[in-house]
Amino acid sequence: MKKKPSTAGDLHSIPAACSGGRGGLAGSVFEQAVSQAELAISITDPHANIVYVNPTFSRVTGYTAAEALGHNESILSNQTTPPAVYRELWQHISRGKPWSGRLVNRRKDGRKYLAELTITPVVDASGSVVNYLGMHRDVTEMHRLECQVRNQKALIESVVDGAPMVLALLDADDKVVLDNHAYKALMADLDMAEPAALLLASVRAENSSEGAPREGYAFLDREVRIEGRAAEAPRWFSCSGVWVKEDDDRADAFFAGAGRAYLLLVATETTRLRLQQEKARMATLQAMMADEERINALRESLSAAVFQLEGPLNMIASAVGMLSRRSAGDPMAAALAEAVQSGSAALEKLRAMIPPQQVEAATAANVNELVRSVLDLATPRLLAEGISVAWTPQAVLPAVRGYPRALLALFKSLIDNAIDAMSLRGWRERELTVTTRALLGNIEVLIEDSGPGIPSALQLKVFEPFFTTRQGQGRHMGTGLAIAQQAAVDHGGTISIDPDVSRGCRVRVVLPVSR
Repeated sequence: MKKKPSTAGDLHSIPAACSGGRGGLAGSVFEQAVSQAELAISITDPHANIVYVNPTFSRVTGYTAAEALGHNESILSNQTTPPAVYRELWQHISRGKPWSGRLVNRRKDGRKYLAELTITPVVDASGSVVNYLGMHRDVTEMHRLECQVRNQKALIESVVDGAPMVLALLDADDKVVLDNHAYKALMADLDMAEPAALLLASVRAENSSEGAPREGYAFLDREVRIEGRAAEAPRWFSCSGVWVKEDDDRADAFFAGAGRAYLLLVATETTRLRLQQEKARMATLQAMMADEERINALRESLSAAVFQLEGPLNMIASAVGMLSRRSAGDPMAAALAEAVQSGSAALEKLRAMIPPQQVEAATAANVNELVRSVLDLATPRLLAEGISVAWTPQAVLPAVRGYPRALLALFKSLIDNAIDAMSLRGWRERELTVTTRALLGNIEVLIEDSGPGIPSALQLKVFEPFFTTRQGQGRHMGTGLAIAQQAAVDHGGTISIDPDVSRGCRVRVVLPVSR
């Protein structure tokens, strides 16, 4: 194509339809603005032949004004841009519509670059296209950075999704905004919408992080136990939380340097290891509970013997007093007095033989774990008696500050009594339901059986020491209930029998979370 004179690079040589009829100071300012613009600007005729370029065009493309003028814009084409892109471009601008997009261009020295281009048709008074105004910039580096970001994001997502631990990113409202495949699998396993809320609730129940600095670790290696239902085993997770800061992308925050804080929750399942530990713990617990039962039985038998002997001995002592007042020196009174003295000495020896209560240090106790342990220990009896168990715990409960062995004895006494109630010969309905839940700062445990129940007249008396109804009609709240009630009182809680239950018996244990 034949080149036009170099004077075509001057804006004054462009037709009035393109220049807009400028004059004077306005025209001078426009020319300076265009010539000094950081965008590569070119103006072509309707056939894409170049009639004007600014200095930035020359710096970007390597073509001087003299070299570019009169040539078609195709001198910049690298022939690698898909033809469909060019077809779309011409469909827009030939109809008088602007077009924006990216093209692969080639500099004069042959080097390729990615151009972000906007072409605007310039029309005359009749609406006919007389020129095209093209503005483009080299976005090769920007494109490279965009690709790096996308590639890095894809790599990070691959690593995160392939990680065996649960990962979830939560906003300030504890809403999950990002997660991985392991988290989605946990959602399906637990059949709940957001396991992250459950894990965080358990962590925060032990140690509130409110007001803590939102940087670094929020918490580290906190163990969380999620209780399973029915035959499902509990699951354990080691949880850590890391604060992640995101810059605020709003325009008015550009100079403020503000940002949003997110919490990255990392949970590693430790169930397999914990189950192995649980087997060893249950074996130890079973031996310990057997020893404690023997000791408690001995303590109860000796206490009952002392209680039974104290009554007659007190009556004899009263008779001795009466005889002594009636006739001084009565040999019968002296003999009885000697018998009372010997009996009192024997009672003191008997009291000394009663095993003392073991002192236990207070610690954080997981009620779900304690009740589950009692049910596991009672499994052979439950199977032998044909009793079906419905275990419906709240998945995560706040810890109770108390004495784990005393609480174990409390729940064991209640469950043993429930089993006794349903073990009557010929009794067909044998269902045990155990429920736990957090309620208004307390932990509530409901133990229900389908046995014969307890008459309302005896529902308070069964908690008295040495009272039992196991003989006769076989009702089940016996001597262990006084110890269970004392354990509840020691924890600031209560035990009560629901009077409104028409079938079987329902015992409610309420323990405060903090005292």
